[in-house]
Amino acid sequence: MIKSYIFDLNRNYMKTSLYCLSFLFLLSLSPVAAQYTETINNNRPGASQGAFSVGKRVLQLESGFAFGREKHRLKDTETGAFGVDYAIRYGFWKEELEVSLIGEFESQSITDNRGAVPVKFNQSNFRSNTLGAKYLFYDPYRKMVLDGPNLYSWKANNKFQWKDFIPAISIYAGANFDFADNPYTPEPESSISPKFVLATQNNFVGGFVFVTNIIVDRVTTDTPSYGYILTLTHTITDWFSIFVENQGIKSDFYADQLFRGGAAALVNENFHVDASVLLNFKDTPSRLYARVGVAYRFDMHQDDEFVEEKGKAGRKLRKERNKGEKSAEKEKKKKKKRKDGVVDDDGDSGGL
Repeated sequence: MIKSYIFDLNRNYMKTSLYCLSFLFLLSLSPVAAQYTETINNNRPGASQGAFSVGKRVLQLESGFAFGREKHRLKDTETGAFGVDYAIRYGFWKEELEVSLIGEFESQSITDNRGAVPVKFNQSNFRSNTLGAKYLFYDPYRKMVLDGPNLYSWKANNKFQWKDFIPAISIYAGANFDFADNPYTPEPESSISPKFVLATQNNFVGGFVFVTNIIVDRVTTDTPSYGYILTLTHTITDWFSIFVENQGIKSDFYADQLFRGGAAALVNENFHVDASVLLNFKDTPSRLYARVGVAYRFDMHQDDEFVEEKGKAGRKLRKERNKGEKSAEKEKKKKKKRKDGVVDDDGDSGGL
């Protein structure tokens, strides 16, 4: 009877979650990530990190709620789960740099069916809690912005080009903060371990964005983890997009192939809502989760910031610009000065 009740409870909240998911799925969007954009740029609803930062002087909050069910064939357990994920991101110093706190908290209700009478227990803790920084060190789209569009050919601006396969590339480095007696992490004691991510991003013609993450995690522990995430997003309209994602995880503690799909909607330039589902195809355990979330940014970006050429060419341009500005200022002062050395209050030189 207890088993039946727990099963019905899990089934009911999963049905409710999926109904909510279906509704939000029709409303949703994931904006194409770029450096600073007029509309919010975030990593939701997928699990990958885009190559670009949120932009200098931009504070961004991202969060979601997940409802799920797991079933482990060998342990003969059934699990109902509720989780909260969050990300706090801030861009500073340079357009290419952001710092972030990214994590996930999960609470599970587990029913062990191996005995004559099912045993139910609860567990909860942080699945992850990582403080880190990401830096964009190669941006092929910067030159495109500087060059500008082809004013004589719409086709030239919208056709596929082989150079589109050259991605933007960034590096993320962070520290995992794991707590003692955590059922979701391999270490029994509290620990701090590193996490590294190589992120690439291709923005293709037609509103397609392809993001890859290569992940090396907890390498200083006895159970390091290696993985990848591949995310393809398609922007259908200015306010609506969909995505599909595959994540692979390899570790002695946990290994899996996860698949996600979903959509997101832009409510306004600073506010985004999303919905997604997660599933896998193994039974140790099988996993099915529904997730809804939001993202909001506090935009303190300066309007007078502009894109500049990098490297030697950029230094040459800035030198020529500064030289020109100094010459113009010198010429301006020269014109203001009268022959008798007196400068009028209104700044105009000379006559009676």
